[in-house]
Amino acid sequence: MARRHRPTGRIAVNVLADGLISGLAAPVARFLAAPHDGLLHPLWFIMGGAITLIVSGLPFRIPQQYWRFSGVADLRGIAAASVAGAALFSLMIFLTGFPLPSPTFPLIYALVLLVGLGGGRLLTRVYGTVRQQAQGQKIRVLLAGSDLSADLFLRALERASDRHYDVLGLVTRSPGQQGRRLHGVPILGVANDLSAVLARMSQGDSLPDSVIVTDPEWRGSQLSVVLDAGQAHGIAVQRAPSLTSLTPAEEIQMRPIALEDLLNRPEVPLDREGMARLIQGQVVLVTGAGGTIGSELVRQVAQFGPSQLLLLDHGEFALWQIDLELSERYPLVPRQVIVANIRDAQRVDEIFATHKPALVFHAAALKHVPIVEANPCEGVLTNVIGTRIVADAAIRHAASAMVLISSDKAVNPSSIMGASKRCAEIYCQALAVAAEARGSSFRCVTVRFGNVLGSTGSVVPLFRRQLEQGGPLTVTHPGMTRYFMTVPEAVGLVLQASVRGTALRNQTDETDMRLQQGGIFVLDMGEPVRILDLARQMIRLAGLKPDEDVAIRFTGLRPGEKLYEELFHGREAPVPTDAPGLKMATPRIVDLNAAAALLQELERVSHRDEVEQALGVMQELVPEFAHNPLGEVRRLQAGTTENSGDASPSKNDGSVA
Repeated sequence: MARRHRPTGRIAVNVLADGLISGLAAPVARFLAAPHDGLLHPLWFIMGGAITLIVSGLPFRIPQQYWRFSGVADLRGIAAASVAGAALFSLMIFLTGFPLPSPTFPLIYALVLLVGLGGGRLLTRVYGTVRQQAQGQKIRVLLAGSDLSADLFLRALERASDRHYDVLGLVTRSPGQQGRRLHGVPILGVANDLSAVLARMSQGDSLPDSVIVTDPEWRGSQLSVVLDAGQAHGIAVQRAPSLTSLTPAEEIQMRPIALEDLLNRPEVPLDREGMARLIQGQVVLVTGAGGTIGSELVRQVAQFGPSQLLLLDHGEFALWQIDLELSERYPLVPRQVIVANIRDAQRVDEIFATHKPALVFHAAALKHVPIVEANPCEGVLTNVIGTRIVADAAIRHAASAMVLISSDKAVNPSSIMGASKRCAEIYCQALAVAAEARGSSFRCVTVRFGNVLGSTGSVVPLFRRQLEQGGPLTVTHPGMTRYFMTVPEAVGLVLQASVRGTALRNQTDETDMRLQQGGIFVLDMGEPVRILDLARQMIRLAGLKPDEDVAIRFTGLRPGEKLYEELFHGREAPVPTDAPGLKMATPRIVDLNAAAALLQELERVSHRDEVEQALGVMQELVPEFAHNPLGEVRRLQAGTTENSGDASPSKNDGSVA
């Protein structure tokens, strides 16, 4: 248990120490002002100096100062108290009828007080630093970051109660800073030349034990350079805690480099005013609220003050978790936890009739490709029929908009999961076109995107769990590529698409014209990532060496999987929109009546677990559906080598690789 100090006791010690210093300063100042009068005459100078300083120091909070961590702000307070104390003491001498030792006595006394009080604090701080340096063996570190972030970190390190780090040097962004010193720490070079800096340190037998990145803005390729240099010299790379968490009385805890920091995705400006107009004061329903995307939707929607937030999920524990978080972070947002299955049409209709949501975010789905392959009719009933039930209820009960969270696996699907999501897209497209044709205010917006880092069942948590167990990391195929995005970023762009998709129509605007034709928003997923490279990077982030400390094993593609995913069909060229981070596709649409009839048949055969008939109906609705239950395993069985990594890359959604 951490030792606690009584603040009143510390303040009392400070008062006594300051009183003693100021009491001794008075005769010293008198002697300096008038040496012929002697040092200790009169003795009441000692008591008078102590009392006047204690009184004058109260407004400047001198007794509350923490001597060991004194800084410039404390010095300003000491200077002000010294001037006030000297003036008060001189006034006391004058009022008692005694002459001042000399006209310069007030100034001399103020300077002696400043030296005595400031020097006492300086000696205490130096003593604490020397004592820390003498305690135990230090971890030798090299800092990487801007001069500002390094300055703040070094200041926090000086104040830390349990100092374990010996800072050998610093690398920054600017080559013009090399050779200078920061808090006595030499600037050895720039981060891009870190490998050369470490090589020189190794020749001098001063190689650090760790490299600490102090700048929170260092991400992507810049951070990769630091990681590669550390890996080449067998040195761990860590990130310093955020500046707001650097408290003076605690040990500074470093944290590992997060995988998200390596994505180097530029921040997309979001239309937060539009989001506020869309959400504020509205009843908002989020299906699948306990899932990865659904829970983040709930968090971000809550920021904009809905009149009521409805959390719908069939999983009790997942709902409890997100509800507990909301109660802590957004206690003033009214919310309702609803346990329900979107496949239950009567239950869904009752929910809409009772709560009348104006805005519906439909994130509930079965998304794990192999599991849906093993349970095809369950996947169809949830992803297709569940979507139709929610969409129909939204229209029937006068919701203003529904937003469907879709997947890139819906493009040229080879899996049942992908085909089911494309069927859901088709139905929502048909609803949107029909609503536009009859002049309805209802909007049905579809948003398609790929992998999100850390989602339930995705590859990143799998790799982390395998690393904790010592490996091996399992990769299905060396050529498999996916596009990745962080969960908050993806959901922010979903809200961006929701604002754009529900905005007033402009008949001459290309984005609006495509929306009226069943257009689908597609998130800009950035550059593709090879899963094999991702596995190796995660091993390096753990401070280990791929293929040496942790093995990587190839398991072969699973049912329904492809080497790469696509966000656009070959005939639906992507079109940029006027909203940053969003593109648009205009895939083939189906007449609403025809789509409804096929979905009715699909529901009938799925309830009877007639898999072949269900696949046939989906094939009719999605002609490009080329079901591959073996996941290309047979065709690529002999290609599980590094050379297979040249496969054409594209984009993905949320299942494991």
